[in-house]
Amino acid sequence: MEFGPDLHHCPDAFPIFVGILIAFAILMGLIVLVITILIYCRIFSKAGYCWALGLLMLVPIANIIMPFVLAFGDRPILKELRLLKQQLQKPGT
Repeated sequence: MEFGPDLHHCPDAFPIFVGILIAFAILMGLIVLVITILIYCRIFSKAGYCWALGLLMLVPIANIIMPFVLAFGDRPILKELRLLKQQLQKPGT
């Protein structure tokens, strides 16, 4: 008992099957890439950076450096928070 397509009777079916499989793999890869870029754009936006920095994750060297910037850099949103706290602590302003 055999499962799957019977490729012995139709030799032209194998290249078509492989082509469909490759097209499906490319489509899935593109979907994963787009979702990943959207996630990084959202992370940069929430950190106070421009959302477009998430597109740097497509650049080979930048995709190694940018997570370090997010992890260890001084985020703009935190700078603004410190500034606001300092303004609130000053008497008479």
